[in-house]
Amino acid sequence: MNKFLTDPRFAGIEPFKSKVWLSSPTMHGDEQRWVDEAIQTNWVSTVGENIDNVEKEMAAYIGSKYAVGLSCGTAALHLATKLAGERLYGQAKPNRGTLQGHRVFCSDMTFDASINPVAYEDGEAVFIDTERDTWNMDPVALEKAFELYPDVKLIVIAHLYGTPGKIDEIRAIADKHGALIVEDAAESLGATYKGVQTGIFGGYGAISFIGNKLFTVGANKNDACLAA
Repeated sequence: MNKFLTDPRFAGIEPFKSKVWLSSPTMHGDEQRWVDEAIQTNWVSTVGENIDNVEKEMAAYIGSKYAVGLSCGTAALHLATKLAGERLYGQAKPNRGTLQGHRVFCSDMTFDASINPVAYEDGEAVFIDTERDTWNMDPVALEKAFELYPDVKLIVIAHLYGTPGKIDEIRAIADKHGALIVEDAAESLGATYKGVQTGIFGGYGAISFIGNKLFTVGANKNDACLAA
């Protein structure tokens, strides 16, 4: 416990006397009412009026046509990645992933949920260096990666700590090489790039409330959107 304090790099750092929670559990007010309502109306399920309304409101907020609720962020990103793989390479054979035999360019500084679905779908992640000013995927490094692996057709990018990446440059590179984008905007709900909410610039995207619910969404009003 607290062995890091012996590391000279952390000299002078004092541990917190009590835990600092990302969000403490609460169950009162509207939360209590909605839970009671779900029980009383027999909708303790993955569907129901509240979920439908959240999906519609989120789609309207981010400017997408659809939003579909899933169980967690990793599920949203997995579904987005799987659908992108099917769109690119067709439906997978039984017991095989949609990305089998294919490389995928991925942000190298992100939560592992951005990358795990590539492995779930039997793909090979190729990590793209991070740029200094935003800590997101470096467009220069991405272009260089296409020189090394010109056959890549899928890019998984993440907007780290609520800061959007350089979407215009990344999309231009993706379009140049005929590649799709899966956009992990789990940390950037409310963040905009040139006035547009993150999460709808790619072929598929994911948005989160940073707790337990995420949404995958489509790139534009013509694409189906998915949510978690």
